Amino acid sequence: MRFLLRLVTTATALWVAVRFVPGITWTGGPLGLLGVAIVFGLVNALVRPVLAFLTCPLMILTLGLFVLVLNALMLWLTAALSEQLGLGFGVAGFIPAFLGALAVSVTSAVLNTLVAPDDPEK
Repeated sequence: MRFLLRLVTTATALWVAVRFVPGITWTGGPLGLLGVAIVFGLVNALVRPVLAFLTCPLMILTLGLFVLVLNALMLWLTAALSEQLGLGFGVAGFIPAFLGALAVSVTSAVLNTLVAPDDPEK
């Protein structure tokens, strides 16, 4: 159940980015956006930790601001993989990826707080 909540939350956050950030496009139905959310989750689970480890000195040097660039790169990579899979999600460059990553991060944080508040027993 928790996985489904996170999947819907991520899909909603991606929809917000598509809706409000110029340069991020999506053509397809709601199931296609769930597919993009799965790709985004896999990219964040498999690729992001490796890149975070490799760019650790940059994160320290920039006091954590490089994480924003890393998030933009993950969204850009998600778009590239989604286009290859025919899911209809695209990002037109780094600036839309950066703004989209900000939108996805803020939306996900708000939705996760509202939908699944922290359970102190876990």
